Amino acid sequence: MAKLTKKYKEALAKFDSEKQYSLTEAVELVKEISYAKFDASVDLNIRLGVDPRKANQMVRGSVTLPHGTGKEVKILVLCTPDKEEEAKAAGADYVGLDEYVQKIKGGWTDIDVVITMPSVMPKVGALGRILGPRGLMPNPKTGTVTMEVGKAVTAAKAGKIDFKVDKFGIIHSAVAKLSFEHGQIMDNAIELVSTIEKMKPASSKGTYVKSIYLSSTMSPGILVDAKSFTAQI
Repeated sequence: MAKLTKKYKEALAKFDSEKQYSLTEAVELVKEISYAKFDASVDLNIRLGVDPRKANQMVRGSVTLPHGTGKEVKILVLCTPDKEEEAKAAGADYVGLDEYVQKIKGGWTDIDVVITMPSVMPKVGALGRILGPRGLMPNPKTGTVTMEVGKAVTAAKAGKIDFKVDKFGIIHSAVAKLSFEHGQIMDNAIELVSTIEKMKPASSKGTYVKSIYLSSTMSPGILVDAKSFTAQI
């Protein structure tokens, strides 16, 4: 186990790791205990009562955060020539097809979102081994495989994020930057949890949202009372 730093120990001493805090208390605490010297991300880790090994219990989707992510998103649109101007007009950073497919095959992944069209998915599908592990593979369920590439780019630039439950039943997602105002962090966090709540699989039995932790880059996680959280939605 990695040795805890002095600052991390000091952060742990400022709250009770066994206590469940309300969302508003957790946001105040995460601002207080964060010691990174840069504008850290504020993250949510949501443990769900689902079995991701079962297709009918996979929780995956996207949500547009009210106040954006605070991060400048670099978008690649892989499309046919007739859609290039639409993608560029919407603000895509990189637009094309074959040349970018080759770049990615060569190891280039300096992007945050990949948007494409159904007709070119056979070419994009060959990149799954590279894009998949990095969470960059386009998917119709998240709106990144679409004929309306301009709308998809606009949504991604406005703060749309994708989320997917991992093999342990946990969704990890950045929802803000530490420099955001208290209310902005809360609004974004509530929007994500509200969206996930609405996606509860019919086959999921028992408690759906088992635990929610709020943290920032390099800070300890603060346990948020899920009931208190959903009461604000």
